[in-house]
Amino acid sequence: MAAALSEPMTRGHQERLAAMARDAAAMAGADFSDLSGVAVTLGPGSFTGLRVGLAFAKGLVLALGVPGLGVSSLAALAASVEGGERRTAVIAAGRGRVWRQIFRGEVEDSVAECVGLDELADGGLLIGPAAGVLAGPGQAFVDRAAPGLSAIAALAQRRPLPLTPLYLRPPDAKPKAA
Repeated sequence: MAAALSEPMTRGHQERLAAMARDAAAMAGADFSDLSGVAVTLGPGSFTGLRVGLAFAKGLVLALGVPGLGVSSLAALAASVEGGERRTAVIAAGRGRVWRQIFRGEVEDSVAECVGLDELADGGLLIGPAAGVLAGPGQAFVDRAAPGLSAIAALAQRRPLPLTPLYLRPPDAKPKAA
């Protein structure tokens, strides 16, 4: 049985994640020791969310001695929705930009990239958080806040990636000059 918990957060990721994972496992009638692998999205996404999620996943992998299976957030979004031969997964990147990747069926038709809203050309069905706001006139869209669990699990089994964050632009924070 699968279970999922989600909370919109701008802060406190590290404080909430372990408790949420424990609660989701309890909802599914499972324990961490029952896991045969840990699948996690690698990004793109918020720097803090990615770092906290990957650190937690890596901790579980090491503690449990199970494989860590990474999945692109954009590929998982695209795989979460059936229909539409050509699909564009999008996630807001801030500052009038989006992370996007175009897929034909399950195959990447483009590389993941950070583009301006004016570059968000029609790529078929638009999928992602706030896709309805980003869609052009008459463009089909599916507002989906996050990838589905079954899509993440399926991609992790078929095409797992190493547990390395997928950043598509440099961080906003810059070290102070000496």
